Amino acid sequence: MTTLGAPPPQQQGPPPVPEPPSGPGVVPPFPAPPVEGRGRRVGLGLGLGAVVLVLVLGGGLAAFIGLTTVATRALNEQADVVVGDYLDAVRDKRYGEAYDMLCQQTKDDETEAEFTSRVSAEEPIRSYDVGDVELVQMSAPVDVTYADGSTAELRAYLAQNRRTGGFEVCRVEE
Repeated sequence: MTTLGAPPPQQQGPPPVPEPPSGPGVVPPFPAPPVEGRGRRVGLGLGLGAVVLVLVLGGGLAAFIGLTTVATRALNEQADVVVGDYLDAVRDKRYGEAYDMLCQQTKDDETEAEFTSRVSAEEPIRSYDVGDVELVQMSAPVDVTYADGSTAELRAYLAQNRRTGGFEVCRVEE
């Protein structure tokens, strides 16, 4: 029994959650997470991620191979020009020009007069063919044909000029 003016009795704990109504087509009072298609979405996401990864890595590899190929061709071309100019000067008996094309270390070891004396005593070169640079040894093979018709395979050792960055011939030997 309640008396007038007395507060209503208090309930203990949270209010009771009503039971969802039963029957077909009834919506539950809270949303349920979707379960259809979850595996397909995860698989599609992983597949697309793998395709993007392959494209990025493949593009990086292709760029690296292209850069390496271009750099190697540029080094071979520069070595061919430098060794060719040096051998042309020796062949044409322009020993002063040939001496000026040598690297600084060789110039420090041999004077121009010693160089001219040594090179002029060698068999004259008629033709030559410069091969590809070997970066480990910084050298290029040179197939030489001498004036008397004999042939030899020489090796032109190169150094890089610190000021210009270009190649210089240090020595040519068998």
